[in-house]
Amino acid sequence: MSAETKDTVVVAVGGNSIIRDEAHKTVADQYDSVAETCRHLADIVESGYRLVICHGNGPQVGFILRRSAIAFEAAGLHEVPLSSCVADTQGAIGFQIQQALEIELKNRDIHQKTATIVTRVVVDPEDSGFQNPTKPIGSFFSKDKMVQIKQNYPDWQFVEDSGRGFRRVVASPVPVKIVELDVIKDLVEKDYVVIACGGGGIPVVPAQNGYNAVDAVIDKDLASALLSEKINAKRFIISTGVQHVCLNFGQENEKKLEHLGIDELKQYVKEGHFAAGSMLPKIEAAIDFIEKGGEEVIITAPEFLKDAVDHKTGTRVTK
Repeated sequence: MSAETKDTVVVAVGGNSIIRDEAHKTVADQYDSVAETCRHLADIVESGYRLVICHGNGPQVGFILRRSAIAFEAAGLHEVPLSSCVADTQGAIGFQIQQALEIELKNRDIHQKTATIVTRVVVDPEDSGFQNPTKPIGSFFSKDKMVQIKQNYPDWQFVEDSGRGFRRVVASPVPVKIVELDVIKDLVEKDYVVIACGGGGIPVVPAQNGYNAVDAVIDKDLASALLSEKINAKRFIISTGVQHVCLNFGQENEKKLEHLGIDELKQYVKEGHFAAGSMLPKIEAAIDFIEKGGEEVIITAPEFLKDAVDHKTGTRVTK
């Protein structure tokens, strides 16, 4: 199949899915998780699709910020701005995806090039997200550990996240424009597998002679939905920690959602079924993509990607 006739699929990979558990957080551990995910991503390429990969970076940004704070406390070394942390993780995680995916594809005799684009995403400086931080970043902490950290960093804000512990939250403005969009389009048209908008992109605001970075984190699912729309992707896939989106998640009356339209999905949002900072941004991204002309959104776990693309599992959202 020629590159011109291929449909484009965008897959958003969660940053937490790169951390298998509390005992496997090292860079080597993360690479092993990336390599496992890339085996499933390679299935999509092998099936004849052009592939664009976005990824989360919440835990990884948290690691950099913590290292920076410790280095400042111990030796007075300058602290790293949040925007630089996002840029650093775009490069590091993108590099791991490139390495692992190229190896997997070559093992299948598929010789396809990859490229990671350090991506800036424009946000509105008046966005209400700056007044109401909601985006979780970094590791999960027990309540006692959270209280201890707050003593050292009283300006940090925390929320309880889906029963898994407490996480720091920062501003999460809505993505408006992707600065490097033309570069991404060009590489996709040349049949590269492109890794872009990592961590939702580096948030910037317009300035007199270009752009200025701002201290925030853009939700990667919303940025991925915007990218999917702008490159005319047929499908937008959100890879997360569950096989299906569920109502009443973790309760006795849990109900998995398989195929539904956005009107039904909007009703579930209105009823408060999805947690802010967790599943809700994924649902909002799905609705946004479909409303702006996308054909289909699939939400599932990495190991089910191939079956989900074949409509055998996962949660499918259509018009």
